[in-house]
Amino acid sequence: MAIEMRQQMKQTLQLVMTPQLQQAIKLLQLSRLELQDVVRQELEENPVIEESPELEENKEAEQLELMEQESSPGGETEEFQEVRAGEDTLREMDWDSYLEGYHYSAGEQYYDDDDDRPSYENILTKKGTLVDHLMWQLNLTRFSDEEQRVGTEIIGNIDENGYFRATLADVAIACQVDEPFVGSVLERVQDFDPPGVGARDLRECLLVQVRQMDMEDTLVGVLVRDHLKDLETRKYKQIAKACGTDINSVVMAAKIIAGFDPRPGRIFAADDIQYISADIFVYKVGDEYVVMLNDEGLPNLRINPFYSGEAKGLRAADSKAEEYISDKVRSAMWLIKSIQQRQRTIYKVAKSIVHFQRDFLDRGIAYMKPLVLRDVAEDIGMHESTISRVTTNKYMQTPQGLFELKYFFNSGISTNEGDLIASESVKNKIREIVESEDPRKPYSDQYLVELLAKNNINIARRTVTKYREMLRIGSSSERRRLY
Repeated sequence: MAIEMRQQMKQTLQLVMTPQLQQAIKLLQLSRLELQDVVRQELEENPVIEESPELEENKEAEQLELMEQESSPGGETEEFQEVRAGEDTLREMDWDSYLEGYHYSAGEQYYDDDDDRPSYENILTKKGTLVDHLMWQLNLTRFSDEEQRVGTEIIGNIDENGYFRATLADVAIACQVDEPFVGSVLERVQDFDPPGVGARDLRECLLVQVRQMDMEDTLVGVLVRDHLKDLETRKYKQIAKACGTDINSVVMAAKIIAGFDPRPGRIFAADDIQYISADIFVYKVGDEYVVMLNDEGLPNLRINPFYSGEAKGLRAADSKAEEYISDKVRSAMWLIKSIQQRQRTIYKVAKSIVHFQRDFLDRGIAYMKPLVLRDVAEDIGMHESTISRVTTNKYMQTPQGLFELKYFFNSGISTNEGDLIASESVKNKIREIVESEDPRKPYSDQYLVELLAKNNINIARRTVTKYREMLRIGSSSERRRLY
């Protein structure tokens, strides 16, 4: 068979991801706070885009139409003079008005208006870490230079929960000392605050706290030292028999141990509070629900009129300047269009969710309906991937509370009457049943299945187990409280 080269025409259809389309998709899945950062960055980097003082929507639409028109070269160039600040300007400055709202006294600054007062978050100091707290105590303790060096190495190997995650041999090799010497320094570090810090496992952490409370020779110390496994499974009778005491004493000692902190370093490792700002507000006006987008913090953008009309002659005078300005204008125009399209899409999705989940908004979580992305996509005529991007990191403030948009999408479980009930409603029902049970006789997963069946909910035992674990509810043996 001969090998030859041929030319032929072929017609194909494919989707090309243009930079503009990529930008629109990116903006669609951003949260409102992330979108504010993008807009702020564009305002800093793009000289042709600015905040519009006019609030009418038609002004922005007219500006976009103006920029879409092809600009013809030519025209006169308007000259601008640079404004200089000289001595005359300083003499004309009204310093009394400038200092009117401020009072200075003893190095402090006071404000007449609370709106002018700086944000509280801007004057907060840096939060101390566990390492800083331990190093502060290490420097206050009488250590030799060698002990100080070993103590610093030990503190550097303590994790955020307060546990020592290295071995004595590792520290000994790093500091070129003997292991017994490292062990003696570790014991002194374990006496630091918070109680239990520097332990290598849970048992040692509890024993350190027992030692600091001077309870090593009591029943509490015996339980932690010899019966920790039985204590976890609440085998109080076996513990009482082994220790030669009564059950009430074991229960009282167990309550004391329960007050110990198994993760002493967590008070320093707590994450910063993340504030959630709703992207959508849903209000009930009469018998209807009204959807409103939260535009707070999003400036009304427009393209500077100078680059749309008056600068035509200037752009024609320099090809590089013309190309630079054209690129910036296109970038600004696509950003404004993408933001408008994003807001319209979010509004449509929110309206559709409100339509499907009307019973939830009226009566609560027990009446939530099963909903999938395809239902909303078919309702508003969009693709499922678009709905998925819209519902990512977006929150809706409803009369029932603040929820992420993805919260409203859940699978359905059949009932005895042939209807479907949302999985979130089933989880809520399981939570209510567990909260009302007798702690001495908690319900097993199989009995939960039977109770749900009485409420016309058909569900398998393994599904109940999965939902219970998702709700962070322990098993029946873990929930049992005999004493």
